[in-house]
Parts: sequence; structure tokens; C-alpha cells
Amino acid sequence: MLAFNPEGVIMSLTGLEVFDETLHKTNTWLKEIGEMLGSDRHEAYQALRVVLHCLRDRLTTDEAAHLGEQLPMLIRGIYYEAWRPARKPEKIRSRDEFLAWIDTRLPNTALVNREDAVRAVFKTLENHVSAGEIGHVVQSLPKEIRALWPVTWASSGPVAK
Repeated sequence: MLAFNPEGVIMSLTGLEVFDETLHKTNTWLKEIGEMLGSDRHEAYQALRVVLHCLRDRLTTDEAAHLGEQLPMLIRGIYYEAWRPARKPEKIRSRDEFLAWIDTRLPNTALVNREDAVRAVFKTLENHVSAGEIGHVVQSLPKEIRALWPVTWASSGPVAK
């Protein structure tokens, strides 16, 4: 994030361009999610965090790592928070199991619909991660979970088991 000093010169807020860039990208993601959900930044953050964790835990370790490589640095930290790759992937096979996992981890104070949260985060991922990587992620999911992705991916590729 950039700021202007009294002389109108652009200056960094953090002193490091890489931090300014990841803050900007993270704010962009939160704004997109918040607009789709009609929620504030805090609820957008909660939705992003919980949905990323559920998705990460459902993917194979390799696929989770490939997705993580494409996330902005700050979001990558959120994504890997408390990850235990030795116990993955979770055996979440249905849409209901996926949404139930999210439901148990999204704070009770969050006023967002769980399915809307998943769709908003998936759409934001689609907007910012390469199509090739999104294709790999979507194809690795069971058909019922894949149906939560934006229409462009919901029916593509082979069904994961």
C-alpha cells in the first residue's frame, strides 16, 4: 500500500515493497469476497480463511502445495496456518460434508451463508490463480464439491474419487 507525503511523493507504508504488494493483493481479495457476500472485511477474512483451510485439507499434499505457490504471500500464510500435511487429504466426498466442515469452523458470529462463502472464495481464487492450477484443483475434487465452483469449472474434467 502506498501513501503520499506532504510533498506528494509516493512512499511505502511498510518500508518494503513486497509487504506493500501483498497487503494490496490481500485487501483486493477481501474486498471481492466482501462484495460478493455483502459483508464486512472481518467476515470476508473469516470466510477466506475457513474455506481455504477446508479446500487445502481436501487436496493431496502436492496439489495443496501447488495451489499455495500461487497465493499472495499474506494469504499463503493464512492458507498454511496449522496445516498438518501428514494427515491429508481429508476424506470429504460430498457437498454436504464439505459445507458441514466449513460450518463447524466458521465462527457463530459470522452472518454469512456457508455455501455463499465457499462460492465467493472459489470465485476469488478463479479471478487470481492461473486457470491451469484452478483446473487441477477442480479436477481433484469429487463432483459434488466441484459443483460449488463457478460455472466455468463445475462440470469440467474427470470426477475425483
